[in-house]
Amino acid sequence: MIETPYLLFLGDAPDMLAAKVAIGIRDWRPDHAVGQLRLEGCGADLGLTDMTLTEAREAGAKTVVIGVANRGGVISQEWKKVLIMALEEGFDLASGLHNLLRDEPDLKAVAEATGRKLHDVRVPSVKYPIADGKKRRGKRCLAVGTDCSVGKMYTAMAMEGVMRERGMKATFRATGQTGILITGDGVPLDAVVADFMAGSIEWLTPDNDDDHWDLIEGQGSLFHVSYSGVTMALIHGGQPDALILCHEPTREHMRGLPDYTPPTLQALRDTALPLARIANPACEAVGISINTQHMSEADAKAYLEKVEAEMGLPATDPYRFGSEKLVDALAAM
Repeated sequence: MIETPYLLFLGDAPDMLAAKVAIGIRDWRPDHAVGQLRLEGCGADLGLTDMTLTEAREAGAKTVVIGVANRGGVISQEWKKVLIMALEEGFDLASGLHNLLRDEPDLKAVAEATGRKLHDVRVPSVKYPIADGKKRRGKRCLAVGTDCSVGKMYTAMAMEGVMRERGMKATFRATGQTGILITGDGVPLDAVVADFMAGSIEWLTPDNDDDHWDLIEGQGSLFHVSYSGVTMALIHGGQPDALILCHEPTREHMRGLPDYTPPTLQALRDTALPLARIANPACEAVGISINTQHMSEADAKAYLEKVEAEMGLPATDPYRFGSEKLVDALAAM
C-alpha cells in the first residue's frame, strides 16, 4: 500500500497538461494532497501550497508522488536530486512513469539504505491472459477520445459518482497511472505486453450482475499515431456496450504531434463504433463529453448545444456541469 497523504512533485512540467497525474489526485482525492513541490521553470501550478520537503514532512506527508506524465516517462537528473533528498528525509516515492524508480541504481541504493519504499504503479502485477473475446455478463462503458488528455478518466469518475448516488451498480476501472494512484487498483495498460493488453481488460472487467456497469478509463486515441494501440485494446478487451465520445475543442493539434490535427467528433464516432462492434455488435455511442476548461461558461454552453444538435446525442462537460445526461443515457439502455 502507498502511504498517504502525498506531496505532489511537479518538477519542471512545462504546462498543466503535463501535470495531469497530480491534477487528478488533487481533484479526486484532495484529502491526499498536502502540497506541491515545483522546480525552477515549472509551468504548472495546482493551486496547492508550495512546500519544501521539510515543510511537507511537518504537514504530515508520507509519500512523494511524481505527478508528471512527460513524453517517454523519463526521470531527469534534476528530478533525481530532489527524489534522493526525499528518500533521505524519510519519504517513500511513488511513480507511474515508464522510467521505473526501481531501475535507477542510485534511487534503489538510497531507498535500501534508508528503509524507504519505491512504488512503481506502472508495473503489471498479474499474469494476464490473452483475450478470448467471450461475452461476459454485466454492462460496460468506455470513454474514447479525439486525442490524449481530453478528459476520459474524469468522465468515467464523474459518471461513477452520480451512478452511485442514484443507487446504480457502478465501478470505475482504472487503466492508467493516475487512475491507479487515485483508486489504488487497476491495470497499467500501456506497460502490458501487447499480446496481453486486450486480455488484461477482460480480466479487469469480469462477469458481473446484469445491471452492473463497469466504467472503463479510456487511454490514448485511435487517431494518435503514438498511442492508438492502447485504445484498440480497450475497445476489443472491454467489449463496451456504450461509448462516450470525448473531445477538447480548443486544441489546435494532437497532443505532442504538431503536424496532426484532431479529428471531428463525427470521425471519432464513425471510426470507434465499427471497431467496438467487432467485439460487441450491440455497442452504441450514447453521449458526448466535452472538456470546456479553456472556454467561458457562455461559450461552453453554446458549444454543447451546437454539438447536441449536430450529433443527436446528449453532451456535457461532466466535471464542470455534471454527468447526469450521460448517466441518463446509460440508464436508458
